[in-house]
Amino acid sequence: MIMDEKISTPKIGVISDSHDNMDAIKKAVKVFNENDVELVIHAGDIVSPFTAEEFKKLRCDMLLIYGNNDGDKLYLKERFANIGEFHADPYSFELYGKRIVVTHIPSIVDALAMKYDVVIYGHTHEKDLRREKALILNPGENCGYLTGIKSIALLYPEKMDAKIIDLD
Repeated sequence: MIMDEKISTPKIGVISDSHDNMDAIKKAVKVFNENDVELVIHAGDIVSPFTAEEFKKLRCDMLLIYGNNDGDKLYLKERFANIGEFHADPYSFELYGKRIVVTHIPSIVDALAMKYDVVIYGHTHEKDLRREKALILNPGENCGYLTGIKSIALLYPEKMDAKIIDLD
């Protein structure tokens, strides 16, 4: 069991590039639920609608953006209707007084960091946690297909901090 020691501060789960790996999604959902995250953000490349079967076990809402490998966007939106909401890329919102943006396009991360407090991105399958003008976070790949490491992240928006968690 992977438990986060920072229990008193709000936590957001961050995941990207799950690419239909049901075992990895199951592990991610378990960690998010064990850590009582209040929202899960998926930064793209869920890929298939059937993954909703695991994501529906989350005990919180989801915010999702489409990635470049998400095929049937209409059916994805339909299957996730009671789980979370899909948005166009990039998608920005405010939470705990922080301006947050989510993208699946790594080439725009630095530009977004000039305008937002937190930039969450996917696509590269590489972990990235930087504290510059903005907090920049890529949780790595949930699927583990390219790097061999299945990972997710916990974001603490009030503290402007994050932690990447390896699931294996």
